[in-house]
Amino acid sequence: MVKIFAVFSASLLYMELIYHFASFGLSGMNPLLLIPACVCLGGAECFLTVLARGKGSKALLWAIMGVNYVLFAAQLVYMQIFKQPLMLAAVQNGGKQALANYWREALEGILASSGYLLLLALPFAAVGILLKLKVVRTDCGSLNSRLGALAVATSGAALFTVVLFIGFQVGAEYYEDYYEFYDPGMSIEQYGVLASMQRDTSSGMIAQGSTLEVWKEGGLTGDDGGSGGNGTGGGQVEDGDLDGQAQENGTGTEGDSGKNTENLPALLDHSPNVFAIDFDKLNSVADTDSVKALVQYMQSMEPTNKNEYTGMFKGYNLIYLTAEGFSPYAVDENVTPTLYKLVNSGFVFDDYYVPLWQTSTSDGEYVNCTGLIPDQQFSFKRSAVNVMPYALPGYFAKDGVKSYAYHNNTLSYYERNLSHPNLGYDFKASKLGDLPEEEWGSKVFPMENADYWPASDLDMMKATLPEFVGSERFHAYYMTVSGHMNYNFTGNRMSSVNKDAVAGLPYSEEGRAYIACNVELDKALAYLLEQLEAAGKLDNTVISLSADHYPYGMQISTLEELAGKPLQGTLEIYRNSLILWNSKMDTVKVTKTCSALDLLPTLLNLFGFEYDSRLYAGKDIFSDSAPLVIFSDRSFITDRIVYNRKAKTVESRSEEPVDETYFKEMKQKVKGIYEYSAGVLNQDFYRYVEQGMD
Repeated sequence: MVKIFAVFSASLLYMELIYHFASFGLSGMNPLLLIPACVCLGGAECFLTVLARGKGSKALLWAIMGVNYVLFAAQLVYMQIFKQPLMLAAVQNGGKQALANYWREALEGILASSGYLLLLALPFAAVGILLKLKVVRTDCGSLNSRLGALAVATSGAALFTVVLFIGFQVGAEYYEDYYEFYDPGMSIEQYGVLASMQRDTSSGMIAQGSTLEVWKEGGLTGDDGGSGGNGTGGGQVEDGDLDGQAQENGTGTEGDSGKNTENLPALLDHSPNVFAIDFDKLNSVADTDSVKALVQYMQSMEPTNKNEYTGMFKGYNLIYLTAEGFSPYAVDENVTPTLYKLVNSGFVFDDYYVPLWQTSTSDGEYVNCTGLIPDQQFSFKRSAVNVMPYALPGYFAKDGVKSYAYHNNTLSYYERNLSHPNLGYDFKASKLGDLPEEEWGSKVFPMENADYWPASDLDMMKATLPEFVGSERFHAYYMTVSGHMNYNFTGNRMSSVNKDAVAGLPYSEEGRAYIACNVELDKALAYLLEQLEAAGKLDNTVISLSADHYPYGMQISTLEELAGKPLQGTLEIYRNSLILWNSKMDTVKVTKTCSALDLLPTLLNLFGFEYDSRLYAGKDIFSDSAPLVIFSDRSFITDRIVYNRKAKTVESRSEEPVDETYFKEMKQKVKGIYEYSAGVLNQDFYRYVEQGMD
């Protein structure tokens, strides 16, 4: 029995080390949870093995070894492709569709990981030799052996629990990382695959209510960790003025020709962006402690104020795009001239970030569309059953404007057919997916070359623009797909179609293929501008585009080649470009540090919608709120410091040394903002807010 236990636990530990090296290199691991997890599962597998007798025991041993291999191999390949751990929710919610949509990426991931997959298989050979030499025997199913195996498994589980309990008692960082705040990427890197799987499948994974108690402990009173009405957000605009802003408002030049002033107030309004919420009433309808904690936190938040950019685009149309895998490295003055024009005119953002979240594209969309931080995986899908009136369609609807949404891939993927209509969009896609045609067929738009992979953004524009461009006013949202990985000229149709356009670029094939597939996005935007102008709608339409994530499907060496600088292990990998453009505005440089989380409230302010800034985790970029960019592992950037949690570094952004008190306060505030966002989703908080309106 002891030898069988040693075989299982040693092979598990070996596979943990191989997985870690393949995925994270020589970075350190924390053995506090890693070793108890191996002992616990090794003991349980030993117990199962000795329950059987004779040949059945040996067969069971090989079967268990096979299951272990598949678990680690699947995690390794998934990490190779998506740069995130494979979680149970991903298997349950997207397994079938992922196989249908990502089989090419899966094959390339297997090939790229083939050496490590072979190393993972070495325990099979070792166990075979040990069995052949009879060093290990499986015919040991005595009562004592079974009890001993059960005792070992129980001891491992007890040790795991004790380590967590001690961490809770002493306030250890590993307890907070693993239990209170669960970032799968950090957890699997620090504590291993088995511990991460245990946390993934634990009953507390989705229910986040217990973590909300941090708001009652005095760490987050009066401020949400980034709003700060008198924060250091000043000086964010340079090299240009608000289009048409009058001189008495302090930013314009009176009499400038060609500027639109009809929608701008004569006197600048600095009133707060809040709804008339009766918090006593809201507290009375809050039916759980978790919801009451959300109410308390929202009430403590300092709202942002209206500013000189409020209402700049009041009454305008909006085309809003989430661009698949977009980055600054897709922009070339000659190869992608429309992207270059839109990125470098209008509002030009010098310090904009798009973090990578756990469900990559879907989470990137969730951030762009809701202004909230995703919680665990599939936040957008989970929001489909919630009341979600505070996305863009809800505000446009108050003006009698219809909101459209389009995607040039499958209607059912990530269950966008449910989540996007729940926000108020009339959502259509180019393919039906696994939905019944009699119910959903009307939501598929006919598009040329719909079966290309990836499909063409230009074809999507041609197929969908006629539906709304003739309307008096409109809002349209696009989720593009032309920029999707993998980046090569054989498996990526958009890269191969545009191969000649990038032939002269001095990059590797992968780098050129990445730019080539974004040439299709460039063509789509050029066509969009052309059609808007032909319809007489260009001057009163705003174009906004942000990425869902950086092109993580690219080799880091290629990404660094395109960037011309090191990116591995830095937050610079998430730096991106934001398009926020209108044909009639002057170019305005924005130096304030900001992120995709801030985009929704910024648009609400620019379009002059009455909104409550406390309903979002992000902040209007043009407000005087202090800059704050939050990443998936709770790293963050402010105007004063850069905190890289994974690298365990805190750097000052000025010549002043890091203020430790400020750093600790910001860590607590970031944690609170995370938990507020999780609470909004998990507690369906907006439903209560609606009941609390005066």
